[in-house]
Amino acid sequence: MTGLRSAVARLRRQLAAHPGEFADRGIAEEELAALAATAAGGTPEIPGLRRSLLLVAGAIGSVSALSPALSDLREAVDLFADPERR
Repeated sequence: MTGLRSAVARLRRQLAAHPGEFADRGIAEEELAALAATAAGGTPEIPGLRRSLLLVAGAIGSVSALSPALSDLREAVDLFADPERR
């Protein structure tokens, strides 16, 4: 859970600091806020995590400056799907 909180916080910070505008920025910000709430609340449901990850990835699109933080978020979500990696 700590890894998920950390990954969400990092991507939120980098998105907030990113100077460029893109059409779906609001969607990414909303989904990251939802992920932050989920991470703070307890054991999240894997389908919900994956859905949020997909929406964030689609909204961010090809903003290469955010790719490393998005990869960290994907890794954190994947840890919930694969209990042996936890």
